[in-house]
Amino acid sequence: MIFLTKKRSAIMSCVRSSKNNSTELKLISIFKEYAIKDWQRNYKLEGKPDFVFKNGKKVVFTDGCFWHGHKCRNTMPKDNSEYWTAKIIRNKIRDKEVSKILKEKGWQVIRIWECELNNKHRAKLLRKLLPTLQSQPVK
Repeated sequence: MIFLTKKRSAIMSCVRSSKNNSTELKLISIFKEYAIKDWQRNYKLEGKPDFVFKNGKKVVFTDGCFWHGHKCRNTMPKDNSEYWTAKIIRNKIRDKEVSKILKEKGWQVIRIWECELNNKHRAKLLRKLLPTLQSQPVK
């Protein structure tokens, strides 16, 4: 069924993410593998970070490559491409705003791209994570 723009917009505004569990579960297994501890999920904080390290004031976002406009994705849906381009641009702007707000509040922000969770990018991911997260303060 095809809807007019206003109707489709109303329908889509009711759709809420049910979490990006596959990327979060991959990152949890990496945390366990490298003994990265003391993280929390579902912590009430600006931008809803996927993982919060409260003691070290560090947050981790796992951003989907399509939804957040990563350059590894060179595809765009042909149908309604203007909508999707605008949506991704809004997401990127929101990501920058959230990161800025958190940094101003003293949080260190780490953004992990979905593609970095693949084994072929493991070295890049570890360079991003390990120096920051393995040095968590001990309780």
